[in-house]
Amino acid sequence: MRYRHLKAAVLVFVLAALGLTGVVRAQKILIFMDLKQTDHLKAYGVAYWTLEQGIPVEWLLNYRGGSFMMDYNQAVERECRLRGVAYTVVNAADVTQIYATIEANNMEVVRLEKAPKIAVYTPPNKQVWDDAVTLALTYAEIPYTTVWDAEVLSGELDNYDWLHLHHEDFTGQYGKFYASYRNAPWYQEAVAQNEEMARRLGFKKVSELKKAVARAIKQYVVRGGFLFAMCSATDTIDIALAAENTDIVPAVFDGDPPDPDCQSKLDYSKTFAFTNFTVILDPMVYEFSDIDIPPNYAPVLRGPEADYFTLFEFSAKYDPVPTMLTQDHTNVIKGFMGQTTGFRRDKIKKSVVILGAAEGTQQVKYIHGNVGKGTFTFLGGHDPEDYQHYVYDPPTQLSLHKNSPGYRLILNNVLFPAAKKKERKT
Repeated sequence: MRYRHLKAAVLVFVLAALGLTGVVRAQKILIFMDLKQTDHLKAYGVAYWTLEQGIPVEWLLNYRGGSFMMDYNQAVERECRLRGVAYTVVNAADVTQIYATIEANNMEVVRLEKAPKIAVYTPPNKQVWDDAVTLALTYAEIPYTTVWDAEVLSGELDNYDWLHLHHEDFTGQYGKFYASYRNAPWYQEAVAQNEEMARRLGFKKVSELKKAVARAIKQYVVRGGFLFAMCSATDTIDIALAAENTDIVPAVFDGDPPDPDCQSKLDYSKTFAFTNFTVILDPMVYEFSDIDIPPNYAPVLRGPEADYFTLFEFSAKYDPVPTMLTQDHTNVIKGFMGQTTGFRRDKIKKSVVILGAAEGTQQVKYIHGNVGKGTFTFLGGHDPEDYQHYVYDPPTQLSLHKNSPGYRLILNNVLFPAAKKKERKT
């Protein structure tokens, strides 16, 4: 008799446990990304970490600021708490309601399946003021590998899903810092390092090395890579591609004058995003071409309070890619300057999608396009939380900008390669 009672008790326990397991499986973790989120930037890191554990993540486009949702997992919940990321646990009924809301509105569910491998193109002497993206990746605790010219030309980019370029000069003019910083130790070190790299890789001039690197990066994208660039990397890579068969570099940089007919020899068909631009050959002018919106741009003169740009709205169901890239808790982003602050609208190819612009002006801030099997996304400006960042300025402390809308645009791009449109079951 006692044995029968014990057996019954065990059966009740097993059934209860199975029922509890079913409840847990029905639960999901919702990391909301609206104004109630405590740390937007680290939320991207949690989403990336979850993918690293082999757990798929649903990106809820346009739902509460582009929220993330995944099956309930104690390790994920613990990670949210450790990183200070706000979340909530939702049950099956809540999930059904979320899906119904998404289905009835300009929203969509995109399934993220695999953490993308990330590379950052950066020189060995990179200064702390140089790169907003590495600051974002470090703060969000997203791992990345640095590469430079030798790695690019040896084909190592194919080991990565996503490549970032920031504040680079692919024209071989050392950032056109000559007028202000030619006697600075960091500038002289950069020149020496680039010249040594060119010699080691068999190039007579740094400009020829950088052209080869630009072509290799483009081929990486053509084969299916994802490219994200900011600041001067956005226009200088296109200038280098267009100038493949001519010399646009002044003698102070490479020892010989530019081709007097270089402007007419530019081939815009080879570029990613820009066309019909004019290169600036004066080494004393801190501009590469007329692609960039110069410092006399009207809102800049009135100060940062008057300078902002607006993210465009796209159809989440029919245009999920631009929708992913513009996820944010606000559609108005404060402006920020850089060597390349923004792009002149009339210099952008018709095939390029404009993601964000300063309304009523010629300034376009954020663009996206396809090349071959891959994509590129360009964001103008240097640092979203430092309006006018100067050489020698300290790096931005992102712990003071946990909810930065501008930095969110960077991190949208980091997760973009993990996306696969989800067929949802209700």
